[in-house]
Amino acid sequence: MTQVLAPERHTAPPAVGRSNDRLWHLAFGGLLAITLIAFTLWSFDFVGRDAPRMVLVTTVIFGAFMAFNIGGNDVANAFGTSVGAGTLTMKQALLVAAIFEVSGALLAGGNVTDTVKSGIVDLSGVAINPMDFAFIMMAALLGAAVWLLVATRMGWPVSTTHSIIGGIIGASLTIGFVTGTGGLAMVQWSEVGQIAISWVLSPALGGLAAFVIYGLIKKYVLGTSLSHTLKPHMLAPVSAAEGSVDAQIDTATEDAPTGEGSIGTHSALQRWVPLIAAAGAVIITAMLLFKGLKNLDMSVTTVGGLLIMAMIGAAVWLAVFVFAKTLRKQTVPRATYILFSWMQVFTASAFAFSHGSNDIANAVGPFAAVLDVLRTDSISGETTVPFAAMLTCGIALIVGLWFIGRKVIATVGTKLTEIHPASGFAAELAAAGIVMAASVSGLPVSSTHILIGAIIGVGLVNRSANWKLMKPIALAWIITLPAAAAIGSIGVITLRTMMG
Repeated sequence: MTQVLAPERHTAPPAVGRSNDRLWHLAFGGLLAITLIAFTLWSFDFVGRDAPRMVLVTTVIFGAFMAFNIGGNDVANAFGTSVGAGTLTMKQALLVAAIFEVSGALLAGGNVTDTVKSGIVDLSGVAINPMDFAFIMMAALLGAAVWLLVATRMGWPVSTTHSIIGGIIGASLTIGFVTGTGGLAMVQWSEVGQIAISWVLSPALGGLAAFVIYGLIKKYVLGTSLSHTLKPHMLAPVSAAEGSVDAQIDTATEDAPTGEGSIGTHSALQRWVPLIAAAGAVIITAMLLFKGLKNLDMSVTTVGGLLIMAMIGAAVWLAVFVFAKTLRKQTVPRATYILFSWMQVFTASAFAFSHGSNDIANAVGPFAAVLDVLRTDSISGETTVPFAAMLTCGIALIVGLWFIGRKVIATVGTKLTEIHPASGFAAELAAAGIVMAASVSGLPVSSTHILIGAIIGVGLVNRSANWKLMKPIALAWIITLPAAAAIGSIGVITLRTMMG
């Protein structure tokens, strides 16, 4: 029998076909350059001839830079488990992200966004001129983007929402103090307190949910009759190169059982996996209805929503049951790998759509606010988001995932704990459930923190959680808001001095 070795804890980031990477770099770099040039030319007409061109060009660069770093950190975090499990290669993750992130932004992102994120800063009682407001939004984009870049280069998954809020707080307070029109009272400190609560609440809820879900999967699916053939490291260790997943499964299946024991284990797969998939489909559908599609006026009643979830759950159960029956000729590890791989792709795609419809506003909101100021020379609480701005940020987001997302993917997919399709699916499903529940109940949580907590929860089940790596990540969560605020403060002074 061939001996299967578990991967070491600190594996290198997944390779992505490095011989062809140069062409991909050129292609994505060229795409981003063309997109920025085209959008800048379009925006000249959009804001009018009297708008200051230097401010406009700087805004376009800062907005694209923010979206670029959201792709490298937040989107990479969302797809880390899929790449780490070997379910998707880096390029496949890029394709899925391109389809679902951008479609989520364009189809369900909404055409109106708040100009001051989450009402964290109250500017209503402050005598502030439109250009100072524009400088605040520009500095907020810069502060958030620079901090995200630092965190991404270190491999730390952090909250983009907390980053942009920190940037807005730092820039707003600085303008308030410099102009003498505002002070600490401008900040809604109760909202900041809720952010602090999320540092503990989000990973705790995600970890607990993943611990329960993966514990049940391991007991009733992976732990059936001949469980020694389904040890996590045999299902899908992170590949050293693209295209090696099949080789990993083939190696694992050389120790797989055949005969009556294998048939009994297949029966367990057919019994439990369709139920797990159906439950996952219901949770994912609920997340999309309550969070991913909340910007659309769908007018779905509670009963209608429950009916939609039930119908989708039943359809998924039937589809997975039939699919599982077609895999009876496969070895148990291979059948398990295939089933959970498809389920993980489904959850990752839904996460990407929900992320695109919501969190891309972290880049688009301040970006659109500056465009609105340049166009109308006034401050508005809400502003219409041009389709071109949403598309530009979507493209920058995907390009950022390709260029700088690998370190965060390595952290999430290989370094915090060993990930395979079953554990990756459990982590993503747990995160989706908590995000959905928090959206309905109004709990202050961060989807990034929830997913990291879920991965740690999986690691606790396998007794392989990397607490040493978790310490700097947790510290990065705490300093995200003040770090972005400090950069935003410096940025707004610089912008006001150079362009004011």
